[in-house]
Amino acid sequence: MWHNNTLSSAYRWGLIATAIACVVVVLGAFTRLSDAGLGCPDWPGCYGHLTWPKSDDAVARAEARFPEFPVEHDKTWPEMVHRYFAGFLGLIILGITISTWRWSVKTPHQSYPRKHALGLLFLVIIQGLFGMWTVTLKLWPQVVTAHLLGGFATLSLLWLFTLRCAGTTWQLPSDKHRQLTGIKWLALLSLLAVITQIALGGWTSSNYAALACTDLPTCHGEWWPAMDFEHAFNFAQSIGPNYLGGLLENEARTAIHVTHRVGAIVVTMLVLLLSWKLLRLGSFVTRPIAWLLMLVLLGQISLGISNIVGSLPLAVAVAHNAVGALLLLVMVTLMHRLFTAKSC
Repeated sequence: MWHNNTLSSAYRWGLIATAIACVVVVLGAFTRLSDAGLGCPDWPGCYGHLTWPKSDDAVARAEARFPEFPVEHDKTWPEMVHRYFAGFLGLIILGITISTWRWSVKTPHQSYPRKHALGLLFLVIIQGLFGMWTVTLKLWPQVVTAHLLGGFATLSLLWLFTLRCAGTTWQLPSDKHRQLTGIKWLALLSLLAVITQIALGGWTSSNYAALACTDLPTCHGEWWPAMDFEHAFNFAQSIGPNYLGGLLENEARTAIHVTHRVGAIVVTMLVLLLSWKLLRLGSFVTRPIAWLLMLVLLGQISLGISNIVGSLPLAVAVAHNAVGALLLLVMVTLMHRLFTAKSC
């Protein structure tokens, strides 16, 4: 009974932490897309303040201290709110990690995801460092993209931790359970494609390439416009003075944008095939997640098209990030269900 109570408590805290991680991911997207990544030129404070300078005197002192970065209130608060939510999430993950290891010591005969929790704690510490480097290296695209991927990884691992603590699994007839073997590899390939597409999205955003092509389905009126892939994906580029607004030429940005579009087509094909195979199983346990996958995918495609047609409206761009995170969570849920499914 004590074991069940502690797992139930871990499940509840996992849900809470996952919900806060969703907020952090959305706030991070809003901060990045509203060009507020350097809203505070220092770290961890903001112009030397715990929050941000508000009074006229505080603003004057802040601008005297950082003459290259005039205070813009519409950019300072998103950055600091994001930092505080991220810090709060880190404290919750620390608490989960400590509690999980305490429970495993008290009941050594029971299995707890303590290594999972420890990995999460390590990841959130790394995320804090990337948050600092995002500011100190002035939005260097490599760091910004890695920070975005770290946020998505934290969210995914928190959700997986929650699923493990919930302890629920699919129960399938033996014949349908055998059919899952082929689906597992397709699901793994689809998950890798989704992660790669998220990374491409981060690279597109951090290099300000989202509007490199403003027409559909072509780009600059051509199916294959002039593109510079060498500079577009030069991950060894030197650290510049300031990457706000991006430093790449148009042909390099076009290459990034078109690659992201091609990635979207690949993800769409794989996820639709995966959904179709899940529906073909004819099981009431696989059917809902198949329809959910297709629904989320449709929403993500619609938002991506709206970003181009509407010239990257802030609300749509943030929603595109949020639904991308949702698609990843659905894929994580599916992978967990597939690899823990039992025959009945």
